[in-house]
Amino acid sequence: MTFSLPDHWVWDFWVADDGECFHLFYLRAPKSLVDPELRHRNATIGHAVSDDLVHWQDRGVVIGPGAVGVDDETATWTGSVLRGPDGLWRMFYTGSRFPSPSSNANIETIVVAESTDLESWTTRSQAVCRADPRWYETIADGTWREEAWRDPWIFPDPLGGGWHMLVTARAGGALPDDRDRGVVGHATSVDLETWQVRAPLSAPGGGFAHLEVLQYVQIEGRDVILFSCDTAHLAGERAASGGRGGIWAVPGAPLGPGISIESAELVIGEELYAGRAVRERDGSWVLLGFENIGSDEAFVGRLSDPLPLRWTDDGRLGVEHVTAIR
Repeated sequence: MTFSLPDHWVWDFWVADDGECFHLFYLRAPKSLVDPELRHRNATIGHAVSDDLVHWQDRGVVIGPGAVGVDDETATWTGSVLRGPDGLWRMFYTGSRFPSPSSNANIETIVVAESTDLESWTTRSQAVCRADPRWYETIADGTWREEAWRDPWIFPDPLGGGWHMLVTARAGGALPDDRDRGVVGHATSVDLETWQVRAPLSAPGGGFAHLEVLQYVQIEGRDVILFSCDTAHLAGERAASGGRGGIWAVPGAPLGPGISIESAELVIGEELYAGRAVRERDGSWVLLGFENIGSDEAFVGRLSDPLPLRWTDDGRLGVEHVTAIR
């Protein structure tokens, strides 16, 4: 039983576990728009709950666009949720602003909302952080259609005393291939309140125009970074060789010598997208994704059922067989 809405598309999502139930936060837009591509300008954040990651009860919209002139004035995009040491739940998400109705150019920043119960959220008006031109491409560079700074994933410093944020971003500066700029953006904080943008944790040239919906987890004691990139946004040799996009994995931790994005391996093709590893109550790990491209090549827009994740004998992360999406 997949999670779907009869009159809305469902796509990118993130999950919080309060110990009693799983809370799904997801992007939604009305199917009355007809063209699925228009969903990006019309995204709001919905909320659903489940005790088994299969059967979901929808709670409706919890966060929508802000006022004119703020960083999320057009739409609210992908994020993540965590509970801080102070007991407060924080949702770091992407504010999207399209300056012109006739252009696809948009500016993305990270904003935050707070909650005591995962049900009611208060959004702060100021940005948490934005792309720093010292290291990252901005809209002023004119090398890409957007200022990419989205999909924040936050985790505690393994040595304690702070927090790290992974961000979908693109490297700035002169490069031989303007498509092949996808990097793991990085910001840090000592208190989840004030954030400092840092240099990227990976180098450009890994074969991806962007690395979307980044996630760092430990599965069966092994560090792994997940991200998504579809076929249309492969770059370099991956694109030239006719590679296939989808959900990718890079074994290893994000901190230290740097992330070797060029070693990323495909976990599952782009029939699923925006994959999230979620830990079941029995300690096992599953992959959730949104159903992206159906057998007719049309956009689907609903959440998949959980797929068991496993490490193969050669050290790759994989999922059990997936039947074709209808």
